[in-house]
Amino acid sequence: MLTHNINLRLTRDGDLSHRRHFLKQIAVGAGAVGGLSWMDQVRAAAPELRKQGMSCILLFMRGGPSQLETFDPKPGTATGGPTEAISTAVSGIQIAKGWERTAKLMKDMAIIRSMTSKEGNHPRAVYQMHTSYVPSGSIKYPSLGSMVASEIADPTFDLPHYVNIGGGGGQDVSGLGSGFLGMSYAPFAVPDPNRLPQNLELPGGVDSKRLNRRLGLMDSLSKEFGSSGGQSRVADQKAIYQSAANLILSPRLASFDLNMEKQTDRERYGKSTFGQGCLMARRLVETGVTFVEVSHGNWDTHDDNFNKTTKLAGEVDQGMSALLTDLKERGMLDKTLVIWMGEFGRTPTINPRTGRDHYPRAFNVMLGGGGIKGGQVIGSTTADGRDVKDRPVQVVDLFCSFYQALKINHKKENMSGVGRPIKIVDGGTAVKELFA
Repeated sequence: MLTHNINLRLTRDGDLSHRRHFLKQIAVGAGAVGGLSWMDQVRAAAPELRKQGMSCILLFMRGGPSQLETFDPKPGTATGGPTEAISTAVSGIQIAKGWERTAKLMKDMAIIRSMTSKEGNHPRAVYQMHTSYVPSGSIKYPSLGSMVASEIADPTFDLPHYVNIGGGGGQDVSGLGSGFLGMSYAPFAVPDPNRLPQNLELPGGVDSKRLNRRLGLMDSLSKEFGSSGGQSRVADQKAIYQSAANLILSPRLASFDLNMEKQTDRERYGKSTFGQGCLMARRLVETGVTFVEVSHGNWDTHDDNFNKTTKLAGEVDQGMSALLTDLKERGMLDKTLVIWMGEFGRTPTINPRTGRDHYPRAFNVMLGGGGIKGGQVIGSTTADGRDVKDRPVQVVDLFCSFYQALKINHKKENMSGVGRPIKIVDGGTAVKELFA
């Protein structure tokens, strides 16, 4: 077991003096680009790959959102309950009441109403909807964020390639994370976007040169352990410490500080943790981060489904619509794939507690940006919502579509830790209508 530790612990960010010192350090670090505004500095420093390539923002609805209370309502039916439908910016497309802001942006979004899977257990379904694979005892598959980062992120970029905001850091009970790709592509967790990430200052008396000497010493001490069979563990530890060092010394750290946004802009996204997470996601992608996941929940509405989904939808509708609007106005939407999804849907049958239970047989997903053809609905369900009526889309098909939008070859094979070649997606075909 590796026991070599470097003191990278830093003071917490709760008080005003810390915030002022944090911003002062950022200003010093960015001094090389002169008197530009902070965002101009960010744009000047963003990696060339981000200017030419792609990024992705995943809005993940933890718990499984009801398709009937989101983007496949069934008003006037026994299974539809009291949920009403509203018109959108695209003639003939209706979505559930409570998503009025999203409805105005439907020309930029595509809804898949015919998603289907067999995984109705939370951990297994979350795992599948993050990796395209069902859980396996022998292999830990990389999550979508880690895989995308490994394929298109700039390796010289000094912020984390994959940031998870508001939920578990991608390392929850489902075992999500970077899997066999290693710690270089593990998610960086931001539990609360309203607070700066903790422990991001060098300790007193330690400058960048001293920090690098410590990292060099750790490498030397670890060589013997690595040569005796611990190479993978040494590589993971080195990746963690090097990432931490890069992050601490980066002038781009200011992208995590929402207090640098105008108050009116923060209010447009909503005061919820999710809304502020969407704002942080936009800032991070604009800075050059490859993949950002913003979590929201709990959509596990086994009881009081209709009141709960009204509140949940209000938070997501505001944050997501502000995000999409900002990305489009800043000329970023074509290069940023935005995904809205959960692990499965909810039962058309309303239970005695006015709730809906787990239902993977038929549910919906929404995509926008990244070259996706918006203003359309793909597939449909039966009148009562119990079954897919036409154009069924499997999870592997959905993931093939993600990777096609991001210009990643989903058939590529990576070598797992047990020496087995693993395809990015095992089977499936991209949904061609998304790119027509």
